[in-house]
Amino acid sequence: MLHFIPAWYQQGKWCENEQYWRVRRMYTEFDDTVKQVQLFHRSRAYPYQILLLGFSPNFRHFLHRQGVYRAPYWSCFDTIQEVRRKKAVVLSFHNMKWPPHTEFQYTPFVVVALQKGEKYAQVEFGEDGNPIEISIYRGGKVYRRNIYDDRGFISSTIVYEDEKPLFQDYLMENGTWKLRCYEQDGHVEVNPKASSYLLAGAGFETLLPFSRTCYDSIDQVISEVFASYLELTDRRDIFCAAMDNHHAGLLGQVLKGRNIILSFFGDRYHWDNKLNHREMIGQAAYIVTDSRENSENLKKQSGIPLSNITDIPPYDTRTDFGISRQLNVQKILVPADGLKKETFGRLIRCLESYVLVNPNARIHLFTRNGSPARQSRLLEQARAYLETEEPDRMLSKFFRVEQCVDELSVSRCMREQKIIVDMGDIPELYLQIMALSTGIPQIVCTQTQFVEHGKNGMVLQDMGGLKEMLDYYLDGLSNWNDAMIASYEIGKRYTAQVLIERWKEVIDRIG
Repeated sequence: MLHFIPAWYQQGKWCENEQYWRVRRMYTEFDDTVKQVQLFHRSRAYPYQILLLGFSPNFRHFLHRQGVYRAPYWSCFDTIQEVRRKKAVVLSFHNMKWPPHTEFQYTPFVVVALQKGEKYAQVEFGEDGNPIEISIYRGGKVYRRNIYDDRGFISSTIVYEDEKPLFQDYLMENGTWKLRCYEQDGHVEVNPKASSYLLAGAGFETLLPFSRTCYDSIDQVISEVFASYLELTDRRDIFCAAMDNHHAGLLGQVLKGRNIILSFFGDRYHWDNKLNHREMIGQAAYIVTDSRENSENLKKQSGIPLSNITDIPPYDTRTDFGISRQLNVQKILVPADGLKKETFGRLIRCLESYVLVNPNARIHLFTRNGSPARQSRLLEQARAYLETEEPDRMLSKFFRVEQCVDELSVSRCMREQKIIVDMGDIPELYLQIMALSTGIPQIVCTQTQFVEHGKNGMVLQDMGGLKEMLDYYLDGLSNWNDAMIASYEIGKRYTAQVLIERWKEVIDRIG
């Protein structure tokens, strides 16, 4: 059995990142574990399950968004709260218990419950239209917030004092509180009348008592319950853990002596010279990174001569050559996140010079930041570097901003692009894979495994040579078509079937 341990947490807390439907999602939910689960779920190449350590009352909705609704999982907080329900249900706030004479006021975003004309509660909904949270008010101030599980019950409640959280109760399905976590110092109390957790395995379940009545932190509770569950697993099982600062210390202790694959993704993990993490890395059965560059970087930072390491991109290529050839304009996608000021400034000036001689070109500044202010701020930054006497006209005619938070919006954007110009020290990984899929050339300043100089793109040594490279691909179709064919050939190395075969090789070496 292969167990995936994800890092799907909210800002370093042991809880999911579910949000109100009315709030714009700022960052993507997609990471290495999502893709790994998708690969094994669709290929059925190896038995697997997800080990969920955080509090995730809307986990079924998350799985649905990722296209793996029926993925098997074990939840630490379901075990703690003795939750036996498995399926999501339709829950209406009308069916909840409300005080007599409650009136409901419907706004475009929330539902407000009124008592004698005063605000009594506010109902918040998730992206699927299910109520996920109800805040209750007294004297115009919130004093309690109920968090609902998508399986149809109150999963947790937070009590406030002077509008500041005092403690959070984790509840059983019948509403009995099981754990009480205090906000001030983080210590946890166990309800003496419900002092056990439900441990279930293949064909059996049993109640085990908590070892203590009070814990210093919720981390200690999770560690204890997770360790108990591990006793039910086979010693030959493999645990693929997303390497993340939030749970690395806990996993390093609980999984000691087990077969571990550590998965490093982007900049999620920050090294900071953690000695205990270095020990965990050294004891791992295998290490998987998302790119060859990150593998080399990890070897350098850890100081360990790692031989059990490989790179398997979390994204697969799919042939979709897009529609850029059908458009009258030539869209140039320019990732802007993380660029140094001086690099961004020189890039904007070079692109400005190019559009003056190629009026069909359009500069699309790409950002993963979904903040409403990001678009205007990025354009204003670009405006500061323009050298024309009419910067506003230049911006409005030739410059656009592409805000793409999730992978679906990135895919839609990429289908219209003619070329990518990525001047980041570490090029955007998903854009590189998408460029291979859509067959468009890439101009980068850092050599990567996804760009072969002179074939599917160019490695730019000096910004002064950018115009020449753009002309090479955009002044006619011959070179552009050659890059498309090269992209297709390189993309064959990263199809879903190839990636799953590489994962099988890693598993076989451990077994």
